[in-house]
Amino acid sequence: MLEAFLAHLQRVRTLSELDGVILSLSDELNVEHVVYHSVSSAGKEYAAATYDPKWIDQYLGNDYARIDPVVQACVRMYHPVDWKRLDWSGKSTKNFLCEAIDSGVGNQGFSVPIRGPSGQFALFSVSSSDNDDAWEHYTNDYSRSLILASHYINQKALEIELGSDQADIVSLSPRETDALTLLAIGNNRAQAANSLSISEHTLRVYIESARFKLAASNTTHAVAKALNQGLLRV
Repeated sequence: MLEAFLAHLQRVRTLSELDGVILSLSDELNVEHVVYHSVSSAGKEYAAATYDPKWIDQYLGNDYARIDPVVQACVRMYHPVDWKRLDWSGKSTKNFLCEAIDSGVGNQGFSVPIRGPSGQFALFSVSSSDNDDAWEHYTNDYSRSLILASHYINQKALEIELGSDQADIVSLSPRETDALTLLAIGNNRAQAANSLSISEHTLRVYIESARFKLAASNTTHAVAKALNQGLLRV
């Protein structure tokens, strides 16, 4: 799935074309809804969502972002957020959740917060009406693809709309490149360390060094950014 998506994304040149790619992801990712929303350092916004337009108007009109647990969590955190693990116990959040479900958003969701260069912030979310067991299986199977897809989309949005916000391309050492490349093609850390004939501890040093250079929030983010910048041989 990811290979075809990336090939399609590379051909995108305008925001309207990017809209189409993002909206088509709901079928490719086997979810009911996909949403991408970014805010540049200058406050310029871009969004694409498969939600019912009436729900979008309702959300914006009531300024639900100030009480939405997903948005509040993603503003504070760097790691992906599974909606069911958030606190929905407050009266206002319970009412908000009921309205969202009634509007077809779904009772399950997974969101990836993205912090781009120069203060840019973006949020990529998928949602569904799966039960808890089905959703757990889904996130276990798809979380890596969701994280990578979110950063690829964000990079493309920056290229199209926020050119001045793009980060400078960094230089990775040969060992840092090798470590991220092996992870990018599906190796786990033990397999990558074995391929490079080094210990997992040494591998972790290379990964953390690359992550620091790329200003990535986690290893998957580092892999995505390195791929976006053409630093990996895959």
